[in-house]
Amino acid sequence: MNPLLALRVAEYARDAYRQHPWRWRILAALPLAAPLLAALLLAGVLIAIADDSSGSPETPGDVPGIPPVMLAAYARAAQRVAQLRPDCRVMRWAVLAGIAQEESHHALGRTIAPNGDITPSILGPLLDGSGTGGNRTPIRNLDGTFARAEGPFQFLSTTWSTVAQDGNDDGIRNPQNAFDAALTAAVYLCGRGPRDLGKESELRDAIYSYNASQVYIDQVLADIRNYDALRLHPAAAHSPASGQAKQVIDAAMSQLGVTYAWGGGTAAGPSRGIRDGGEADRHGDYDKIGFDCSGLTLYAYARVGVALPHQSGAQFSLGTRLPRTAGLAALRPGDLVFYSPGIIHHVGIYLGDGQMVNAFASGTFVRKDPVNLHEYAGGVHLLP
Repeated sequence: MNPLLALRVAEYARDAYRQHPWRWRILAALPLAAPLLAALLLAGVLIAIADDSSGSPETPGDVPGIPPVMLAAYARAAQRVAQLRPDCRVMRWAVLAGIAQEESHHALGRTIAPNGDITPSILGPLLDGSGTGGNRTPIRNLDGTFARAEGPFQFLSTTWSTVAQDGNDDGIRNPQNAFDAALTAAVYLCGRGPRDLGKESELRDAIYSYNASQVYIDQVLADIRNYDALRLHPAAAHSPASGQAKQVIDAAMSQLGVTYAWGGGTAAGPSRGIRDGGEADRHGDYDKIGFDCSGLTLYAYARVGVALPHQSGAQFSLGTRLPRTAGLAALRPGDLVFYSPGIIHHVGIYLGDGQMVNAFASGTFVRKDPVNLHEYAGGVHLLP
């Protein structure tokens, strides 16, 4: 047996035993058949997921910022919900991605197994009315304990118990499983009656049913539009950087690992940070030598004789604007990419293939990151 498949068989058997020990005691009585049967069961699960999660032609093969298993879960749920809610129209992966972006940033920081299991578990704060997370009204489980939301789509146990779905066909409905949670979210958003999610008014109603906050609705809609734009404008296959773009990228990449320092960075290289009266001061940036985001781009572009101001908003006003709605297809290696919840607050240098190099934030360092479409404001082309 392939070693990777053998490892997955062992992991799957271990988890399945913990959840359903009686089933595996029966298998233990069949020592010759058990290993083969376990392998076949697992292979069937993985093949079924792969076959059913390949996505429609409208689903990109990959999306920066979304782990592959999470994207597969969104695509699969968008397809399967039509069987469960036939009156629901235009459910798509982007709708589910928009919800998951706000609820858990696509299970950020967790390990996601091929079958969708997420570890460690994603747990929201206790909803005890203390104000944590904005909660002022105590919410309790059926047993009287304070509730907390669970999983990448942040379901309360009372809601999960009424709408839970088995998205990966393993006989378990687990809010900490990407496939189960995505299909359950799709069913919940579709509701019980006719609903056309291609109409913004009905999409708003669906999101309102998920979280009755206008701020939340607006943010999820913005996320969905960003993801829909990816579907309409998939990332193009660009040639490797060359000429001045390569010089800019090489200069920025040569600084990988250099510490972040707010206000740091000149055309000559890293420099001492300055005080901001807030987050940067708490990290001691004023006593560090490094770059902030616009200091890194200023340094890299100076290598090709382009002088940039040391402020991301000012850099956004230069060159040829590449609109957010054009998605990653409009970007070329060496272009600047910007982020904004209202005003421009961050900039990086596009590397190609959905990746950028940037000085991320206080407490971090110069690093590569996906061009996450959350708060993505568009790009700027500066080079010939």
